[in-house]
Amino acid sequence: MSVPRLINLKSVALTLSILLVAAHGWAQSYPAKPVRYLIPMSPGSGADTIGRIVAVGMAPALGQQVVIDNRTGAAGNIGAELAAKSPPDGYTVFQASMTHAVNVTLYHNLAYDLVRDFAAVTLIATSPSMVVVHPSLPVKSLGELVRLAKARPGALNYASTGAGTATFLAAEMFKSAAGVNLLHVPYRGGGEALIAVVTGEVSVYLGPMATVLPQVQHGKLRGLAVTTLQRLPALDYPTVAESGYPGYEAGNWYGLVAPAKTPREAIVTLRNAVVASMKSPAVAKRMEDLGYVAIGNPPEAFAAYIKSEIDKLAKILKQVGAKTD
Repeated sequence: MSVPRLINLKSVALTLSILLVAAHGWAQSYPAKPVRYLIPMSPGSGADTIGRIVAVGMAPALGQQVVIDNRTGAAGNIGAELAAKSPPDGYTVFQASMTHAVNVTLYHNLAYDLVRDFAAVTLIATSPSMVVVHPSLPVKSLGELVRLAKARPGALNYASTGAGTATFLAAEMFKSAAGVNLLHVPYRGGGEALIAVVTGEVSVYLGPMATVLPQVQHGKLRGLAVTTLQRLPALDYPTVAESGYPGYEAGNWYGLVAPAKTPREAIVTLRNAVVASMKSPAVAKRMEDLGYVAIGNPPEAFAAYIKSEIDKLAKILKQVGAKTD
């Protein structure tokens, strides 16, 4: 009886040794080819902007190209589903955002699970938003916008990057706080939403600072307020909170995840590459100029953050009565 058992133990030990050597070899060779960086929003959006900035700095750290792949639509759900079903080999990463934490509550038949189907890599950054209007709108302050909206209920419209996205939630929170009725006009991504407000197709947009501020600076949009709790030192704009809506705060966050069961070694390597990218002087300055706040926390911390955001945003969505269109 003891001899077969001894043989089995030796076989197990040999198998474990082979697996450990293979894992060590895999870790040393990773990455051996370009990494696909999935962004679920359109080119020109806030998500696309931060993704491209960080990806440029990741490439030298990884020793491989980082290829941007924009997969838009359904408030980021199309890209998320594609990422969730991708091979967990470390060669596909996905840029999740607050939008996806919102979607957990807002959509009841998602083809992916934000917690179960992904392995957290790191929270890249947070991003404030700005309330902007087309210059043809006869308002120069948030108070004037509210008064106009109340005088013309349902006549003013606002752009979003789709139901469930950060731009949608920011506007719905503002509507609830101010007691105004603005018509929701969803677009496939941030690029399309920005074009819509710049051309006057829509009147109002609570968009990411990174994309709307350049348009404000060039006179194509009029900035009214920022969505941070405190004023931003580099910008002379009031906050929504100080404009009569205490406690109002909105914005977005962007983080990197990979398909569930992606090897731990790949997760650590990818997170280190993101941190190295954000420490690059050129990348750091670019992010600061566009209002991004760099984070780069460990995978475990980001995983906990995602869960906390899902719970927090579910309560906010209930409060404002937000629904998909």
